[in-house]
Amino acid sequence: MNKPARSFAKPLRDVAGKIVGEAFTRQGFASAELVTRWSEIVGAEIAAHSEPIKIQWQRPARANVGAGGQEPGTLVLRVEGPAAIEIQHLTNVICERVNRFLGWRTVARIALRQAPLRRREQKVRRCDDPAATARIAASLTDIADDDLRQALARLGASIGLGAIKRN
Repeated sequence: MNKPARSFAKPLRDVAGKIVGEAFTRQGFASAELVTRWSEIVGAEIAAHSEPIKIQWQRPARANVGAGGQEPGTLVLRVEGPAAIEIQHLTNVICERVNRFLGWRTVARIALRQAPLRRREQKVRRCDDPAATARIAASLTDIADDDLRQALARLGASIGLGAIKRN
């Protein structure tokens, strides 16, 4: 009687790597590194306002099918609205950095899509120090509207004005 072969659990990196790799391949990325290391590739200033969506590859013309090599593609970036003009002016720099990182002329053009970035939003830090808020509110005697005075006091406490000693 033959026993079935004993099955061992596969490491998570092997299973997840295949699934994630297939998702990136569908978006035209040869590897996930272009997305995961975006800030290292293009710099923190550009990465703060953009993120790669996909690479669109051109279909080769029938005459060039056997010519060898892939024509460079178009990198599609999601860009925040106000930064789109600046990113548009930096497209040559971005293409150069991406191509240098990947080691071959992968990208010839960049297409921009204006949309909010998908990274996690940072939570607003709230100050829950009523003593600091009251101290700041007491110093705002020139403001007649009580709601405005309290709002400014909360704002001052949240940015740290409550810790500053007044002379």
